[in-house]
Amino acid sequence: MASTESEFTSIEICAGAGGQAIGLHRAGFRHLALVEIDKNARESLRRNIETRPDWAWEKKNCDLRHADVTEFEPLEGVRRDGKAIEPGELDLLAGGVPCPPFSHAGKQLGKDDERDLFPRMLYLVEKLRPRAVMIENVRGILDPKFSDYRDYIRARLESGTYRADDGSLVTDEGLGYEVCHWGILEAHDFGVPQLRPRAILVAIRKDVLKDDMKYEWPAATHEHPVSVVEALEKSMEARYSAYYEGPREQEARAAYERWRTRARERHEELEAKGSAGIAPTLVGGSKKHGGADLGPSRAKAAWKQLGVSGLGVANDFDTAQKKKSEGRDLFGADGPMLTVEQAAIIQGFPADWIFDGGKTAQYRQVGNAFPPPVAEAVGRSVMDVLKAARERDAKQS
Repeated sequence: MASTESEFTSIEICAGAGGQAIGLHRAGFRHLALVEIDKNARESLRRNIETRPDWAWEKKNCDLRHADVTEFEPLEGVRRDGKAIEPGELDLLAGGVPCPPFSHAGKQLGKDDERDLFPRMLYLVEKLRPRAVMIENVRGILDPKFSDYRDYIRARLESGTYRADDGSLVTDEGLGYEVCHWGILEAHDFGVPQLRPRAILVAIRKDVLKDDMKYEWPAATHEHPVSVVEALEKSMEARYSAYYEGPREQEARAAYERWRTRARERHEELEAKGSAGIAPTLVGGSKKHGGADLGPSRAKAAWKQLGVSGLGVANDFDTAQKKKSEGRDLFGADGPMLTVEQAAIIQGFPADWIFDGGKTAQYRQVGNAFPPPVAEAVGRSVMDVLKAARERDAKQS
């Protein structure tokens, strides 16, 4: 493709409710397919694509039919301009493959975990031969215990040797990519008010990198982290102000000031130590283990110091009125609980992004997401190379 005007296209697996898709869209990519197995998350994607004017291209072109990535065969189903996509045409294949196999919070079974989708991602790389590959995971994938597995992934992409399960050395000729970087990005360096380190792999096809083309790892966009009190002040005031013209006005005003004072003091305390009052890592939780809350005991304790109760997720105003849950949601001794919308702010979602399903289903979509600002930064770093390569190729054609 020599034209410098055509869209830069992407396919994303394990898309969730769109955290990575939002970031890549902002970076200039247009999604040909978003693959997600959770029905509520798929519906979130559909509803946002259908109602957002800036996603008009996706409304016309994005394939949302596919659910199980293990059954996704892009060369058979994904189309562009009415034609089946051909190997080598796609600009970016991206995905936040499931993190439990490598998470410090789990058993870290790695490749022995049935949820490990790295092999499927590599299969799709082989079939699609995209110009670039971006894979997101938890930082645990970079632990020493997974060094052999990382060697396998790297060798499969760019050629090399890795140690097989039986201890023998295996040489793979690779798929023709260069692993440009595989490292950690901290979400709070990109304006996300949360402690959320993510391991990102960026690989680019070697023919794209010819003529000394270089990839640059994204630099932080924020010199100082955004604190929880900065991020949530307006939304928290809006929640309490709903009670300002009623019998709970005095209680609501006092509760809001108590939260704001507590969150600010904690931020100032941490800032003096060279840190900041950012949130602990949000977790989506498992469908096997009850409703949504803000994480394990350590996370709940950190939220409590920020004036927020982590024992659950608050109802929206109308539901709270119906269920009479205001005491739990807003006026508890440990402070207010977060709403789904506020959890989404902590993840860096747009304020008007739609989440489908009940409260717990919505919260899980938020908690499992890749923060859009981080995805955008990585997307822009990849886009810089793809644009430069396209311009080079257009001049040479």
